[in-house]
Parts: sequence; C-alpha cells; structure tokens
Amino acid sequence: MNASTTGPSLAAQIANLPKLPMSELWALWDKYFPRRPPHHNRNYVEGRLAYKIQEEALGTKLEVQTQMARIGEAQSKIKTQRGVEVQVVPGTVLVREFDNREHRVTAQADGSFEYEGRRFKSLSGVARHITGTQWSGPLFFGITKTKRGGK
Repeated sequence: MNASTTGPSLAAQIANLPKLPMSELWALWDKYFPRRPPHHNRNYVEGRLAYKIQEEALGTKLEVQTQMARIGEAQSKIKTQRGVEVQVVPGTVLVREFDNREHRVTAQADGSFEYEGRRFKSLSGVARHITGTQWSGPLFFGITKTKRGGK
C-alpha cells in the first residue's frame, strides 16, 4: 500500500488546512456543509473543517464518547494508603529504580500489572515481588497523591 492510494493522514490533512487558498477551503466546506456561514473568517472555516474531517475519520461525537467511556472503564483504579484513588490508564509504564536496577511495570486493560512477563493483581504485589517485603505499590512506584494544605 502506498501513500497515493491511501491519501494523506488525518494529521496531515488538518495541518495542511492553513496552507490552502480560500477557494480550496470553500470547496471542502461545500463538501461537508449544506450552506456557507454568514461570515468568512478563515480561522472559523479552518476550525469547522478540521472538526468535520476528524469526525468523518473517527466517527460522530456520540461514537467517540462511547469509545472514550469504554476506555475509561478499562482504567485501573488504585487506592493508596490514604484512601485517595489514583487511575492508571492501560499501557502506562511505571518505572522505579531499586537495588541498582530499573524496574518497569505495565498497566493492563483488565486492571492487572505486568512485570517481567508475569501478571500481578496489584502494584503492591509487584512491589512485594521486587523487594521481598511488604510495600504499598502506589507508594513504591511514586504515584500517591499527597494532601496539601488548602488556601
């Protein structure tokens, strides 16, 4: 497959809008909208076209919201010792240096964590495996939220 058969990427299409002459922007406008706007502000036209191009490539607002909701449901929720809930997006890699070695843990979509090819139910399980002692996983990996004095 080559670029001539697939066309420019979504990012390239959006990035190219400011470079187009107004006549080409209006041609694109006519493709996406039934009538032209009452004002001819270039930034407005580019912004609306960028939105429509993305909507066509990625789906409607409702479809995107539904997809984002599914992604949100897949996030891992971790409770810290202070009871503060921290969310870790699947695919996030947590890195900690311990005992002169770098340790990398990857959050999984099912809420588990992968470390050196093994799955763990919690970050605390990973921390215990690495150190040999009982640890708070969020504390060990530095993702705890501290409470600050309010102003």
